[in-house]
Amino acid sequence: MPITNPKALQQFIDYLKFQKRYSQHTIISYQTDLVAFFDFTELTFGSISLAEIKPAFVRTWLASLKEQGMEAKTINRKISSLKSFFKYQLKEELVQESPMSTIISPKTKKRLPQFVEKADINTLFSYVEFPDDWQGKTDRILLQLFYNTGIRQAELVSLKESQVDLFKSSIKVLGKGNKERIIPVSAELLGLLKNYMLEKRQVFEHYDAEILLINEKGNKLYPKYVYNSVKKYLSMITTISKKSPHVLRHTFATHLMNNGADLNAVKELLGHSSLAATQIYTHNSIEKLKDIHKKAHPKA
Repeated sequence: MPITNPKALQQFIDYLKFQKRYSQHTIISYQTDLVAFFDFTELTFGSISLAEIKPAFVRTWLASLKEQGMEAKTINRKISSLKSFFKYQLKEELVQESPMSTIISPKTKKRLPQFVEKADINTLFSYVEFPDDWQGKTDRILLQLFYNTGIRQAELVSLKESQVDLFKSSIKVLGKGNKERIIPVSAELLGLLKNYMLEKRQVFEHYDAEILLINEKGNKLYPKYVYNSVKKYLSMITTISKKSPHVLRHTFATHLMNNGADLNAVKELLGHSSLAATQIYTHNSIEKLKDIHKKAHPKA
């Protein structure tokens, strides 16, 4: 089977979509990585079958990526895409062995996630003035949702009114892999959500009734709008370099950990599949403890 034949790739993409139930964003990432690899092998080694792909071919591709200045984190993602693809081919018995079995991922620098300080968050919600129009109300509540629940941008944009439980003070979030999780919300945020939903019915004659947050035209928010709103308001209260919705997710988790929250509980709230992804927040907690120790201990 020529590698240029899209059949093997399409079967794998269908597997990710219908069996693994990955998000469209994740599927596109896999597809992009695999197409780039197959294009490289055909250009470099000619038309070859899946079974003819050797570890040396993969290493040659990875070396070319490194020469282009690609970061280790990005290269690791591409390695992961290839490993998943060939694991599936083994399962389907289309290859006898995976060329990825001897491929070692490059080490990456561990970066502590940036977060907004508590005092700055207090400034945002207590002193920053939001316009008294629909956009201002929407901006304020989307910022509250990010900080109070730690949800991802894609989860917030797709959040439906039906996912808000006013009686149980919680929201049901549909996360990666269509996994559901329940996140408790404060009485303050619950009140804001209730008023927002009631006011929506008074302000708009025609609007997307299913979606929780809508713009001034009554339509579902688009990701760029959400990103720009977060960046705009975080720029007013913090000097950290990154000012994105994901920073507010990091802030949610870091503030929980710094206040003694259980790591497993934070994992569940964030919707992480394993503790490994959540453990990075313990580093921020340790840094906080070091700072307290240095300031408070006589011999520090």
